[in-house]
Amino acid sequence: MKRYKIGEIAKLTGLTVRTLRYYEEEGLIKAQRTDHHQRYYSDEVIIYIKRIMELKSLGFTLDEIRKIIELKSEDESGNKRRAELLSTYRSKLSESLERKRRLEAHIDELEWHIKQLEDAKDSFQECPGRLCENCRYKEKCIFFRKDDEMNQ
Repeated sequence: MKRYKIGEIAKLTGLTVRTLRYYEEEGLIKAQRTDHHQRYYSDEVIIYIKRIMELKSLGFTLDEIRKIIELKSEDESGNKRRAELLSTYRSKLSESLERKRRLEAHIDELEWHIKQLEDAKDSFQECPGRLCENCRYKEKCIFFRKDDEMNQ
């Protein structure tokens, strides 16, 4: 088993020494100590760091990652970690799909406004106004009101 100093791990992973120390303080990784109390890390720690980086890139928080790592001590088979990962992946996917839906709706709204302004040309100054009743965007426009709505 090879030993790595913290600076070597930083170079191998692209993380800063400060980040690695923070991960250690948070219990995400563990350093071993030499007789002279110098930190060193194993190949296993590199795997953990890469997993942490991967999970962070997928939107996992450090608390969620810690919870998954800590499950190792409860279940050597890995079944609890697998189940927790699946559950969290599904939750992240659901959240991402909802963000995607909202983003697509936002994009549709922007495209509609662009099209409306391009089509309005000279009549834009009258919007909302007398042209609203015949406007092809009236069902989507927040300014359009039918005459009976105006009299209420």
